[in-house]
Amino acid sequence: MDRQARRLARQFDSMGRTLPALRAPLARLVAPGAWPVRLPAATLLVAGGMLWFLPFFGLWMLPLGLLLLAVDVPRLRPAVTAALIRGRRWFGQRRAAWRR
Repeated sequence: MDRQARRLARQFDSMGRTLPALRAPLARLVAPGAWPVRLPAATLLVAGGMLWFLPFFGLWMLPLGLLLLAVDVPRLRPAVTAALIRGRRWFGQRRAAWRR
């Protein structure tokens, strides 16, 4: 496993620790043999994210689809992982400020 794949795996582990309800679904989606499910789900999430202006779809679908797509597309891993790290750091700062 290359450096970027390990970095992305650490982010998935961290998300599972932060949100325990997502641990099992994330583990199933990120498993090496789950690409027949992961790729169509990622494609549909990205397409749904592009339709953010419709009531059911939302912009939240785009990052989730890119995150799943980054598991199988190595060129997406650095950008997606960096964005995920920045997002987790931003939410952590906001959560700490809100608790004060």
